[in-house]
Amino acid sequence: MPGERVAGAVLAAGLSSRMGENKMLIEVGGRTLVRRAVETALSAGLDPVLVVVGHESERVRAELRGLSCTAVLNAEYARGMNTSLRAGIRALPENTDAAVVLLGDMPLVDARMVRALVEAFRGSPAPLAISTYGGIVAPPILYARAVFAELRALDADACGKQVVKQHRAEAIELAWPSEALTDLDEPADLERVRSRLEAA
Repeated sequence: MPGERVAGAVLAAGLSSRMGENKMLIEVGGRTLVRRAVETALSAGLDPVLVVVGHESERVRAELRGLSCTAVLNAEYARGMNTSLRAGIRALPENTDAAVVLLGDMPLVDARMVRALVEAFRGSPAPLAISTYGGIVAPPILYARAVFAELRALDADACGKQVVKQHRAEAIELAWPSEALTDLDEPADLERVRSRLEAA
């Protein structure tokens, strides 16, 4: 329904161990990765936008000044991304009907993609609207309120993909170009994405 409240949860708490520095604070196309991800969520009309922080949380929070978002501290961030997913879903306001989960290190995801997920969800009873890239499921993923309890109950070693797998048959799927899947784990990834964004 058009009046449904769809929030955003940007996961930005990780250690960035393979990158050698906090990738959330790396600039790509004139903006840090975390700021770019949050601006994408805001541009797509998500409300509220939560940003799950952990590693160097104060530096990441400082980078978000001036943006209409709320930082959520994940004290368990060193145990993996799934702790951040759980923290973000647990922090959602009670009147949230769905949440789009985005990763801070996927700068090729844009607001148009997020809006398409939201629009597809609003016209359907599906519990999920998922993104696929050449058949690979990856964020952004929209989770409806119907599966929030499952996400909140995940233990640190569990995975949001388990919830996707459980409900895949009922999910809406939106396909995007494979190259949009690029996430930044290592310095070589960074150079490739910078070249792509500068050429756009």
